[in-house]
Amino acid sequence: MSDARKVQQLFDLTGKKALITGGSRGLGLQMAHALGEAGAKVVISSRKSADLEQAVMALQDAGIDARWIAADAGKAEDIQRLADETLERVGDVDILINNAGATWGAPAAEHPVEAWDKVMNLNVRGYFLLSQAIAKASMIPRKQGRIINVASIAGLRGNPPFMQTIAYNTSKGAVINFTRALACEWGHLGIRVNAIAPGFFPSKMTAGTLAMVGEETIANRAPLLRVGDDEDLKGATLLFASDAGKHITGQILAVDGGVSALIG
Repeated sequence: MSDARKVQQLFDLTGKKALITGGSRGLGLQMAHALGEAGAKVVISSRKSADLEQAVMALQDAGIDARWIAADAGKAEDIQRLADETLERVGDVDILINNAGATWGAPAAEHPVEAWDKVMNLNVRGYFLLSQAIAKASMIPRKQGRIINVASIAGLRGNPPFMQTIAYNTSKGAVINFTRALACEWGHLGIRVNAIAPGFFPSKMTAGTLAMVGEETIANRAPLLRVGDDEDLKGATLLFASDAGKHITGQILAVDGGVSALIG
């Protein structure tokens, strides 16, 4: 044990470089802060340059080395450009967070197929294509890397009747098994792949549900009687991204106030 690192060293990301999709706001920006606060250089991406500029300013104001690249993570050509530009600008990527996502509310019987395809392209196909591009160019040759996929507890179970999001739930279920399968295939290459499954966090995506149901009602359904806040994903993100989690792969960690532990 004399050679064992102290816990602060295990969580230290100094010198590491990270790419976070959907990083201009919400959960993605929170995760970017977590990595940057631990010493990583971060690149955030989303579709809108104005949002990215504002987010990078906030990161830099916090003392984080941050930059941005605008790209649509639902388009194959943008995904490849994002990977290429990131590698050109910061070099090898040590940590990839697949977070960009979309949802669509509609009864299953009436759900537009175009909306189904949009959700699947961004939430599943985009995760695969970016993981493939970054791994082939940077992680596999070096035999090291950490990939964190943002799933959801919506991928673990069904919804209450008022939550009619069949495509989103299906996509997040796919992300969960994508994480497991990729972890098993790439483990011998030194690449760890894990997923975080958030519960309810206030965000642009959840604003409609929040307005319809109410934050207090949603909080009261969780054993901890609260919804997620601006720091609740930081610990899980840092665990999966750092050497503190070097023996963890293929796992899905629910950060949901205990909702997924409930029966029925």
